[in-house]
Amino acid sequence: MQRVRIAPFDSIGISIRTTNEKGQANKEIVALWGRFMAEGILNTIPNKVDHTIYGIYTDYESDHTQPYTVILGCKVNALDVIPKGMIGRSIEGGTYCKTKAYGDLTKGLMVNHWSEIWKMDLDRRYTADFEVYGEKAIEPTAAEIDIFVSVK
Repeated sequence: MQRVRIAPFDSIGISIRTTNEKGQANKEIVALWGRFMAEGILNTIPNKVDHTIYGIYTDYESDHTQPYTVILGCKVNALDVIPKGMIGRSIEGGTYCKTKAYGDLTKGLMVNHWSEIWKMDLDRRYTADFEVYGEKAIEPTAAEIDIFVSVK
C-alpha cells in the first residue's frame, strides 16, 4: 500500500445501505452494479468530470462490520442538480492508503481484495473509502482497480 493525499471531491450516483454480515453486501453491491449498468446510470449523471466510475463506501455506523452506504457514481463539478433517485455526496479529502486489485471482476476480485484490507492493521478513519473504475477496468476479466482507504 502507498499513502497518498486526496483532494476533496463531489460525486453523484445511486446508493444502497448494506452490511457485510452474512455476505449481504456482496449480493446487494452486485445488484447495485446490475442496476447501474442496466439503467444506463452513467449517462444520466449531470456535471460529471469524466466517465470514471467510483464505488464509494461511506456513512459507516462504526467500522466495516457495521452498516454503511455504498454509492456507485461519478465525480462531478457541482451538486446543484441531483436527479431523482440519485444521491449527491461531498467526499472529504485527506490521507488514504492506495492499493490495486488485479484480476477477474466476475470471480469475486473485489470481495477478496476487501477481505484482505479488513485484515490489515490500518488506522482507518471510516469516513469514505472508494474504488476507481477507470480505463483499466473496462475488460472485466482482466481489470485493474485502484482502491483508496481513508486513514488517520
